[in-house]
Amino acid sequence: MHDWQSFESAYPLLGRSLRMAKHAGRLGHSHLVVSSNAAIRNRFPTLLAQLAVCLDPLPDGAPCGHCETCSLLENGLYPDLFLLAPTSKSRQITIGLSEDEPDTLRNFESMFHLSSSAPGGWKIGVIQDCDTMNENAQNAFLKTLEEPPRNCLFILTTGHPASLLPTIRSRCQILSLTDNVCKYDMETFSAMPDLLMKLTFASKGDLVAGEECAAGLIDILGSLGSMAEATVQARWDERLKAAENLESAAMKLIEKRMDGETGCEYLRLREEFLSILHTWFAQVALVSEGTPLELLPNPEVVRVWLDTDPRPSIPADEAARMLGEAENLVRVLNTNVNDELAVRAFALSVAIDTGVQG
Repeated sequence: MHDWQSFESAYPLLGRSLRMAKHAGRLGHSHLVVSSNAAIRNRFPTLLAQLAVCLDPLPDGAPCGHCETCSLLENGLYPDLFLLAPTSKSRQITIGLSEDEPDTLRNFESMFHLSSSAPGGWKIGVIQDCDTMNENAQNAFLKTLEEPPRNCLFILTTGHPASLLPTIRSRCQILSLTDNVCKYDMETFSAMPDLLMKLTFASKGDLVAGEECAAGLIDILGSLGSMAEATVQARWDERLKAAENLESAAMKLIEKRMDGETGCEYLRLREEFLSILHTWFAQVALVSEGTPLELLPNPEVVRVWLDTDPRPSIPADEAARMLGEAENLVRVLNTNVNDELAVRAFALSVAIDTGVQG
């Protein structure tokens, strides 16, 4: 989904509805983008913003993608685009003590009470992974949604809409962008299948082997921050070149946006790490219950196991026990706990007795 046409080909009814609303001057001031696909949550706000503020729309109302505002948005240089994302270790967006505290709701909202310097006069606020706003922050944001400043567009994204207050959801136009496909970047997480294979089938009663697997998983989890930084840096390389002659204040704004995007990318990678781990044990459990291999939803995750000859197996009840341990780890790691201790406890629990059969 690189441009509006690509988006509308994937979601024709929604795309047409948004174009018609824009053409009739009835495009909402607040939208909630719901998608389990992090790439869509990251990309679609730019397309929706282009639809709202394009200076030279196409005859059908779609954004041109080439005018001044579209280009500024595409390159992350639109002066009145403000991004809020979870960047703290607690993975929460808080209200903040003052308007000067970065990455807080108060700082974000303060930007919309200033005069606009953008072509067309529109201000655009994007809250990525808005479900990470704590309850106080969500309640505080309600007033802005109820009485938005003039010429402001708010775009909230989430993969977990149930975590939002009903009052937040009711004040936004909900845009569901589901693709019903769960794809994993197995190149980025290439070391995980071998570790999970060893943990599942080669650590029966062997706590040393379980500890080795835990150490490998902890290393991967600990590397996600640097991986996120590298990904965002590569994504922004061209934009930074285009911004070389900007004033220092503009560069600081770009750096802030990069920091916010890095936080979002870290959360995406972390979420994918946990999903791959859960998917591994879920598919082992499915096979142990007799599910045909061709019906597995994500065989690429367990390919190293499926291609082993002979392929080791475990009893269905033991596979279910390990799946339960994986589900508990996912729950625990979604709270503010020590990652290393949680992963180590999980791996040792799995290694206690895997009941492997040849």
